[in-house]
Amino acid sequence: MSTTRKRVYGYLAEFGSASALYKAAEKVRDAGYRKWDCHTPYPVHGLDAAMGMKRSILPWFVFCGGTLGLLTGFFLASATQTEIWGWIPGLTKAIESYPTVVQAKPANIFTVPAFFPIMFELTILFSGFTTLFGLLALMKLPRLNHPLFASRQFHRATDDAFFIAVEARDPKFNQEGTRQLLEEIGGKSIELVEEED
Repeated sequence: MSTTRKRVYGYLAEFGSASALYKAAEKVRDAGYRKWDCHTPYPVHGLDAAMGMKRSILPWFVFCGGTLGLLTGFFLASATQTEIWGWIPGLTKAIESYPTVVQAKPANIFTVPAFFPIMFELTILFSGFTTLFGLLALMKLPRLNHPLFASRQFHRATDDAFFIAVEARDPKFNQEGTRQLLEEIGGKSIELVEEED
């Protein structure tokens, strides 16, 4: 006998085709649900709009990461190769300067093109790290197991079935009301999915 406590994760409903799923997604969106998702064996054109999904904020994360990399590259190159940061008290003593000779002239603020390689490399590096870690944070990964994997029918989502999963965390979730909505919009094989507490 198992003593593991379980709690409701949500409902999983199957739909007969991509078009049925598309229409059902519009109705779930219009009903005001926020924590739900569609699972299909292939991308369905326009499904994001039918779900009411907003544009991801990941590009803004990447822009900020790239800008930080660019400024870091400029600071590292200019602080170690010029004396332009000497007006900040203590910075001259904290950073050892190795002036670089660029085109037979000492490096200064007018020789910024000499800093472009490190600025470019750090922009790409910081953008890449921001993309990776921002994506993991937005997707709440890593996650060792997802409750939907315990469903007896969910494995067909990568084969020939179309599903909508409505999470119990949604403020509008109601066991009876949500099940009734899924039935009204054409959901079949509606399953209450549980997860370990």
